[in-house]
Amino acid sequence: EVYEIDGRAVMRMPEVDGIALLQHLRQFDFDRPVIVITAHGTIETAVQAMKHGASDYLLRPFDLETLELAIERVPKGAAVSRHNQFLRQELDRGWSDLVGTSGPMQAVYELIRKVGPTKAPGMVWGETGTGRERIARAVHNASPRHDRLFVPVNCAAIPADLLESELFGFEKGAFTGAVKDRIGKFELAHEGTLFLDELTEMPIALQAKLLRVLQDNTVERLGSNRRIPLDIRIVAATNVDPREAIAQGKLREDLYYRVNVFSIELPPLRERKDDIAGLVAHFVDKHGHRRVGGPAPLDAAVAALLQGYHWPGNVRELENVIERALILSGGEPLAPQH
Repeated sequence: EVYEIDGRAVMRMPEVDGIALLQHLRQFDFDRPVIVITAHGTIETAVQAMKHGASDYLLRPFDLETLELAIERVPKGAAVSRHNQFLRQELDRGWSDLVGTSGPMQAVYELIRKVGPTKAPGMVWGETGTGRERIARAVHNASPRHDRLFVPVNCAAIPADLLESELFGFEKGAFTGAVKDRIGKFELAHEGTLFLDELTEMPIALQAKLLRVLQDNTVERLGSNRRIPLDIRIVAATNVDPREAIAQGKLREDLYYRVNVFSIELPPLRERKDDIAGLVAHFVDKHGHRRVGGPAPLDAAVAALLQGYHWPGNVRELENVIERALILSGGEPLAPQH
């Protein structure tokens, strides 16, 4: 619709203005970036637009360069938003993922309480499926760094020839395909915690470079001679006893002594069977939406069956078993056949 403002003909949206439209979009969880452009804005409406999630606010008339800059800022703002959302989720999680009241787990919790507030690096080791990353997150959340990033890296999941650039980052032109600068996990975890899972899968030559970073508290991107200062906490993890890994030539002894200021050994599920009932209740609550009738109490035969199994896959295997049983039960009480 056309209005006359100060002698000028101005078009306005009918029925609702831009602010009302923005509010409406947010009510329906519309999460795309929005740039508000208007010819009759005020400071008050600009503030309102930003409060309701606008990425930017432009007054007409404007030149093309101004619009281009506003568009270029959108991905950066989205990245910051994702970062903040990630931090909020991490703070909300806290210790909620840790389940178990057995003696072995109480000893683990006590160690987390003691080492969490410090800056000390450490190692978490235990069999596959015992929850090494959850323990590392709990250490991070118990530290003054809890409002910074927890950056996990699975050294076994990244090809050896790519792991170095993933950790250290690189400068444009450092190698074929390096078309722009990229920060590595070390820089990303600055002032936070870097979790190196399956450390023994890292090539020995790369372990030597990791040791240098820990000694100097600096990192150099590939293709650069500039040292970047770091304030970082390292928590490493392995599924074997680190001392056995040293004997097998999979872990540098000097790196072990540098990282292993504190050590947390996670007990396998077969050694903490008192926790099975609590873990089952947790997983039934977590995956109960997959079941037609919602969560249901366990059949006595089911409890005996779970207690009698040796659980080679540990807590991860137990969770998969419960999730599958909830699906197969189809609304019936959980029974051994499920």
